[in-house]
Amino acid sequence: MGPTCVGKTDIAISLAKKFNTEILSCDSRQFYKEIRIGTSMPNDKQLSDITHHFIGHLSIHQNYNAKLFEIDFLKRIKKLFYLHDILIMVGGSSLYEKAATEGLSEIPKVDMKIRKNLIFNFKKKGITFLQNEFKKFKIKEKSIDINNPIRLIRFLEIIKSTGHPPSFFFKKKTYKNRNFSVLKIGLIKSRHDIYSDINNRVEKMIEIGLLEEAKLLYKYKNLNSLQTIGYKEIYNSFHKKENEIIEEIKKNTRKYAKRQISWYRRDKSITWFDPLDKNEIISFIINKTMGNTGFEPVTPCL
Repeated sequence: MGPTCVGKTDIAISLAKKFNTEILSCDSRQFYKEIRIGTSMPNDKQLSDITHHFIGHLSIHQNYNAKLFEIDFLKRIKKLFYLHDILIMVGGSSLYEKAATEGLSEIPKVDMKIRKNLIFNFKKKGITFLQNEFKKFKIKEKSIDINNPIRLIRFLEIIKSTGHPPSFFFKKKTYKNRNFSVLKIGLIKSRHDIYSDINNRVEKMIEIGLLEEAKLLYKYKNLNSLQTIGYKEIYNSFHKKENEIIEEIKKNTRKYAKRQISWYRRDKSITWFDPLDKNEIISFIINKTMGNTGFEPVTPCL
């Protein structure tokens, strides 16, 4: 795990080759087959080198969430652990990682009339309506991206249906037992290097057709799957020049990476490495899974 552009895919493939195993993605945007460029989905060679799961297996038109991922993930690894002692999970979507490794809290059902009303007003009045509704509750929710209409709708439908924000139910969470052990490996570089790599990646995306890919999907721009950095900036900035759109994508991607780093730093169970330290990562895995560490009685899952 680690921030976007840090090199997770390359390291995961190297580790999968070393341990003769397979990769499961928990990148919630790489699930969707139509948005390959903007999500930096592994290329055809990478996918052919190592078997990947949960990559491009959904359409942007399918409704999917972390709870469904938890169910699908546990079914899949139950089969894979008959073939492999170690599995590798890779991605930057922390909620989906938590869904797989710990399980999610049960969120109560919401009033569908409230949801439909929120969606109706969003389509009619825009995101400003949702932001104003959010401000009425005067609740600080650092994890909420107030520029993401899907997140705002989810927050508002829960608090309006139950009288409590989502965090109320997260606090009541009880972790579910897992029949595998988890070894968390974080990849990190200097902020300067991460930002530089982000800028280069965005330039590469534009070069190989991000703008064209986004324009083909424009009529679906309100779908949850397209509330994604790279696509949002293009849809909101058709009136701007191309170089302005590119700079906006770079800026928002850097902000996203900063939020990811802050989120992961709170998880004290992560052991951090520079992506160049591949041999040290391999040694760490071998020592933790084969040494006297408490991992022996159950099958480890990376």
